[in-house]
Amino acid sequence: MNIQRESELRSKRITAMPRSVIHMMSALARDVDDPVSLSWAKPVHGTPEHINAAAAKAVKDGLCSGYSPGMGLPELREAIAVKLRRDNSIPARPDEVLVTVGAIEGITAALAAVIDPGDEVLLPSPNYSTHTEQVRMLSGKPVFVPCIEEEGFRPDIAALRAAVTRSTKAILLSTPSNPTGAVFNEADLRAIGDLALEHNLTVIIDEAYEYFVFDDAVHFSLASVPEYRSSVISVFTVTKTYAMTGWRIGYVHARSDLVFEMNKAHNCMAICAPVVSQYASLAAINGPQDCVEDFRLKYLRNRDRVCERLDALSEHFSYQRPAGSYCMFPRILHPDGKNSLEFCKRMLTEARVSTTPGVGFGPGGEEHMRITFCCAYEDIDRAFDRIEAWLT
Repeated sequence: MNIQRESELRSKRITAMPRSVIHMMSALARDVDDPVSLSWAKPVHGTPEHINAAAAKAVKDGLCSGYSPGMGLPELREAIAVKLRRDNSIPARPDEVLVTVGAIEGITAALAAVIDPGDEVLLPSPNYSTHTEQVRMLSGKPVFVPCIEEEGFRPDIAALRAAVTRSTKAILLSTPSNPTGAVFNEADLRAIGDLALEHNLTVIIDEAYEYFVFDDAVHFSLASVPEYRSSVISVFTVTKTYAMTGWRIGYVHARSDLVFEMNKAHNCMAICAPVVSQYASLAAINGPQDCVEDFRLKYLRNRDRVCERLDALSEHFSYQRPAGSYCMFPRILHPDGKNSLEFCKRMLTEARVSTTPGVGFGPGGEEHMRITFCCAYEDIDRAFDRIEAWLT
């Protein structure tokens, strides 16, 4: 088969989709001797043992060999509704909850339920790279609205308002943010809610890092406010909360009629979330929660150490102190940093430290790099010792 014919058999939409810079850097790191990774948002401490034990018991008891209901195990959806009422002040019911294959699939299902081809989705940016491609994959149009970097990457409400057109259908954001670590405050989120009500928009909020906030920051769920609830789709995950990245369980809260529509898309993509992982998630949500605070304190300690090491390299990097998540987004002041992909590739091959080029996180991401600090504490100094020797 000739090359032209092969090209014609491929989807132009998917062919045009760029390769994830996160996965690109991980692939490149495999060819580097003893790399230190500050690029992959994967906690190193592992899933707590009581969650592993619950999954093993579910397998032993023969509970995992068939499908669950498409929307998720009834007992898990009930536990999630209790958690949302308790921790997020969202008066959730089980029929307003959909269990998904991670938050990523939940966001895809949410977008599928609310946008049609050509509809615009506003993205406060820098934004998570996959969100952009999810919009494009569903034939929507991502519209990037720069956040205010000098104010900790807070959303620019005036710019969001100015970006609304007759084609705008939704606003998609994450708080706490991946990649910036920004935590959008209640006033800004309420302003976004007002904008949604004024223009009949849906606000899709990725709240995956909800428990990991630092200093005086407070995570606020917009769906907790009655007047905004019908306009908000809230997406959560056990993946980040309980160090369960490989278990692939997220969940979505929205109006029951929207959940019904999202479940149609979910059925096409997955039928149901992995059943063994659902039992593990049930144990996570209903079990002891001290592990979550333990993780948060480890991330706080790691964040502070990364900031100390960046302070010593102030000629080469500036940064906004992250208020949440386990990501941050330093600006590269080095002359070569104007091309973040090439800078990060050089850092990987020459200093043997993996970070993620900012260019992958929307047009405002260039001249930045994403650092994750969910690694082992000692790896921070290993990485920065190498970076410092490389740059000086």
